Amino acid sequence: MRGRHRPDPDGRNDTASVKRLAFAAVLLLGVLAAVAAGAWTLIATSSRPHIYASLDALRPARAGLVLGSARLVRDYVPNLFFANRITAAADLFKAGKVEFLIVSGNQARGGRPQGGYDEPADMRDALIAAGVPAGRIYRDYAGYRTLDSVVRAKQIFGQDRVIVISQPFHLERALFLARAHALDDDGFAAEDVPLRYAVRTDLREIGARMAAFVDVWLGTPPRRLGAPVQLGVDAPT
Repeated sequence: MRGRHRPDPDGRNDTASVKRLAFAAVLLLGVLAAVAAGAWTLIATSSRPHIYASLDALRPARAGLVLGSARLVRDYVPNLFFANRITAAADLFKAGKVEFLIVSGNQARGGRPQGGYDEPADMRDALIAAGVPAGRIYRDYAGYRTLDSVVRAKQIFGQDRVIVISQPFHLERALFLARAHALDDDGFAAEDVPLRYAVRTDLREIGARMAAFVDVWLGTPPRRLGAPVQLGVDAPT
């Protein structure tokens, strides 16, 4: 009878469908890998000329922006990313390269508020312990993402140029975002972390760079703004 489905005892149709799906999956993964590699390379090459490991070569700025990091990992192990950023920020201030430090982060872990987790407060306390006067440290509690921290330095704290402090891989993305928003930021590189401690962070950075491209393309604004803060005039928050 016409139109009647003929049985496929050998399963050839199913096998062909699986092969087509597998080919499509491999093709999609290849495209994503190419996009990720392109995003990584472009962000790195465009930002590296503005990242400095030496204080002597770095132009002074009114403020340094310390990008947020948790003080502890797994709730009890000191975080080397955090410690090295604090050391770099304190060195920057003591060398007279900046007058103020903005410590930008949030009070949430995994997207949810959590008692005892407070990146700006922890960074401020660590900087004070490292010899930076409390009156020169401003906390930014709306640094939910690197984009927020970089743009708020301009829109809230009034700085067209800051020296961003973080590890080199993070600085590359931060400076890419800064220049996409017409900011003339430079970066001061904190000491990097041994690879065995940084594998998960490096893997997350792949997705973060792709997200940075999307944010620039869409013109994504910070999640939250607020009242302006004048460094040296308004009391530190």
